Amino acid sequence: MAYVATLVPTIIRIVFPAFKTHDAVRWLLKQRRAIGIFAFVMAVGHAYFVIRKRNFDFFDVNTYRASAEGLSTLIIFTLLTATSNDWSMKRLKQNWKRLHTLTYGAMFLLAWHVINKMSGQWTLVTPIAAVGILSITSLFLMRKGAEFQKALAKANSN
Repeated sequence: MAYVATLVPTIIRIVFPAFKTHDAVRWLLKQRRAIGIFAFVMAVGHAYFVIRKRNFDFFDVNTYRASAEGLSTLIIFTLLTATSNDWSMKRLKQNWKRLHTLTYGAMFLLAWHVINKMSGQWTLVTPIAAVGILSITSLFLMRKGAEFQKALAKANSN
């Protein structure tokens, strides 16, 4: 849910412009970096406990094939966390923005991961995680639709 909280401000501001200045949205914007780092720490903890519980064989290709979406998401989270600092923003400039758009790829991978790994093994956390990531993914698609409509209207007015 921490990861979802990092995506909420931008998506809400575009999909629901009336909430642009809402206190919760502004607070999430201010805390996004810390929340993102917390999400990464939680993901690493999750990976650690899954590896311990299942006794992964790191020399077996099937291990990576079975965990491709989770591992890919963790790699993206690692890149985003490593560059979530002022020095990286200054050093990478526009490339920093491009790199951080990987978060939307991670969003789709995470939705796939939650649905794929938790189907048939539901716990108390599963529906919360599924609803959170599927809701934010739906809102993201609405955001892209709104941006497309805006660009289309702008192109037609010219």
